[in-house]
Amino acid sequence: HVQLVESGGGPVQAGGSLRLSCAASGDTYSTGCMAWFRQAPGKEREGVVVIRFGDSSTYYADSVKGRFTISQDNAKNTLYLQMNSLKPEDTAMYYCAAGPTSLWYSPWWRLQPGKYEYWGQGTQVTVS
Repeated sequence: HVQLVESGGGPVQAGGSLRLSCAASGDTYSTGCMAWFRQAPGKEREGVVVIRFGDSSTYYADSVKGRFTISQDNAKNTLYLQMNSLKPEDTAMYYCAAGPTSLWYSPWWRLQPGKYEYWGQGTQVTVS
């Protein structure tokens, strides 16, 4: 089992920046990919970016390309999401998730919530 705990959310003005963190513990060796998702009220959960362990390949949603950057600190078992040039439409609950390497095989799977086994509790980001 894998436990994920997000932090770093909060209110921010449009154009500002935030860095989210996701601390992982447990059987992290059993996972091959980690990702950030977000969900705004009344909307479906949306994949933001995924990173594959090993070669650190990344895959971003078009809506955040050039503004958001995913990174990982293996020594700390922590995933980060640096968010710059934030917009009001980025307002959402942000979740980190972990899943198997196999979800990387198809671009259609990489940001599909159903492909991920483990989820954190989320951290709220509000852009005004």
